[in-house]
Amino acid sequence: MFDDLANWDWGQITYETLQYIGIFAFAISGALVGVRRQLDLLGVIVVGASTGVGGGIIRDVMIGVNPPTSLTYWPNLTVAVTASLLVFFFHPRITRSKHFEVVFDAFGLGLFSANGAAAAFAAGLSPMTAIFVGAITAIGGGMVRDVLVNDVPGVLTRELYAVSAMLGASCAVLLTWLTESIALASFIGALLAIILRLVSYLRGWQLPKPRAGRGLQ
Repeated sequence: MFDDLANWDWGQITYETLQYIGIFAFAISGALVGVRRQLDLLGVIVVGASTGVGGGIIRDVMIGVNPPTSLTYWPNLTVAVTASLLVFFFHPRITRSKHFEVVFDAFGLGLFSANGAAAAFAAGLSPMTAIFVGAITAIGGGMVRDVLVNDVPGVLTRELYAVSAMLGASCAVLLTWLTESIALASFIGALLAIILRLVSYLRGWQLPKPRAGRGLQ
């Protein structure tokens, strides 16, 4: 029994676990938006599941994985749909505060940015390309969610949203290069991205915006 456990690829298991947690968290954030917009059961599932797997699909299209993993690997979509159903049936307990939506979105953002970047770098992509892939993976699901409910994508307006994704991705690439451990790099990179996203939300940190002038009034 213990010999079998020793032969398991714990790095791959940890990577996939973090991937599932990211999908679950993003799907919850999307489903919460669907509930707030008074969508029906199908609408909540579509918005939630699209948020959960949307970033991964965009990533796969960019790096040439055809068809995208989430369209052929059933656990990804199953996790996203399950999270959406949980929100639909139990939302009165978790929709009283919008903070829940932000927290789940931050966890998805952090996990996807770090996990995606570490995996891309380990697969042989250059550091800059891996960071870009990780950031796109992180913000892609949120962009799909916002477009579906007719909102301006949060990456263009929310507190250090893209900056948090870039931080998580950059840290993950650096740690993957130093330690050759995707799991460790994903965990630490995700943690930093989550912290920055939540702190920026609580403190209202924003990137500079154009000064108000005659053309902007």
